[in-house]
Amino acid sequence: MNRRQLLQTLSAGFGYAAFAGISTQAATAYRSPLAPKQPHYAPKAKRVIFLYMQGAPSQYETFDYNPELVKAAESSKNLTAPAFEFKQCGTSGLHISELLPNIGKVADELCLLNGMVTDSPAHPQATIELHTGSFNFVRPSMGAWTVYGLGTDNQDLPGYITINPNGLGGSQNYGSAFLPAAFQGTPYLTRTGKLPNISNPEMKTDEQRKQIDLIQSLNQDYLKKATTDPEIDGVIETYELAFRMQSAVPGILDIGKEPDHIKKMYGVDTAATRQFGIQCLLARRMAEAGVRFIELSHGNWDHHANLRQRIRQTTGEIDQPIAALIQDLKQRDMLKDTLIVWGGEFGRTTNGQGNDGRNHNNRGFSMFMAGGGVKGGYRHGATDGMNGSAIDGKIHIHDLHATMLHLLGLDHTKLTYRYGGRDFRLTDVHGIVAKDIIA
Repeated sequence: MNRRQLLQTLSAGFGYAAFAGISTQAATAYRSPLAPKQPHYAPKAKRVIFLYMQGAPSQYETFDYNPELVKAAESSKNLTAPAFEFKQCGTSGLHISELLPNIGKVADELCLLNGMVTDSPAHPQATIELHTGSFNFVRPSMGAWTVYGLGTDNQDLPGYITINPNGLGGSQNYGSAFLPAAFQGTPYLTRTGKLPNISNPEMKTDEQRKQIDLIQSLNQDYLKKATTDPEIDGVIETYELAFRMQSAVPGILDIGKEPDHIKKMYGVDTAATRQFGIQCLLARRMAEAGVRFIELSHGNWDHHANLRQRIRQTTGEIDQPIAALIQDLKQRDMLKDTLIVWGGEFGRTTNGQGNDGRNHNNRGFSMFMAGGGVKGGYRHGATDGMNGSAIDGKIHIHDLHATMLHLLGLDHTKLTYRYGGRDFRLTDVHGIVAKDIIA
């Protein structure tokens, strides 16, 4: 017996009148966990776009202008001066590497964080900590916490989408752990051009709606008996969301509807920038459609050797698309309430590795924010030119998470979830909001 025959048999057993009323009854009794929620206080940002650079970009070839390192390297064989020149950009005069000329054009929108620190110099642990706040235990991702705290504006789309997820933490980087499954990230791979299992080839829409209504009524009956069950809550929301997504998702993912000048602005028409350009353009479309948390990934930043050649390639792949994303959001009046966060799991050392490379450095590295209520054209923090440690404006990953939540109108100490007899939060027992970077 196939699913269609099973549906017909079950619906006949229920009786037509009873079956027809299931949808109304379920809708009355059920409130989606993804429904929009009130923040703790007035937010500056409504959504987040996280640009994850897997492999740990070298700050000394991107955003950390460090004359002290240049001077010290002249008299030390152990230190390696920046491989490329830095130029002052915008009216703010921020120093940005010559490798990023397009991002340099939007320098007045950037808030450089040059004093970042994290706990581990190993890629897997640092990646998981960046995404979840912990590398010792399985914890919900920052995207899952965000959607748990705020819900999402578009009920026909996931609250959290991760495009081309990349990183040694795997699905843990966008998982919900002990939070209900409805809050986990939905992965989307641009190479396939569609979300997995988004269509149902066996049933027409009206038949599938009846099938889901029947299943949901059984789930609701079970939930009433169990009183509360996060797994059943997740199942109920997954069925409903998957059904709604079948009509909503194809339109959001179709960048062919974009004007040619917009696709050109993102670099979609050029081989080097096409892949990340598509991600950035999709991120803007998803943000415009009401997705709460969007993550993009770009790999190959682990430059232990051939630094000059390889970082020229990787920066060339992201420079135009990121600048376009910032400009596009601004021209649509969306940058002011969209928080963009760029960075990798850690940074690179002041001393060289071989003749052309840098090793891991978790004691000091760079990230940047833009939009969403942060100061533009502003540099916060600095690293020591000799040992690469953050010496000013230090921001730990816990502080980064606390600040991101603060900008979204969430108090990181109050955004908790009781599990195993304890109230958990993204920042654990840590986290200080970096108020100096807030506009």
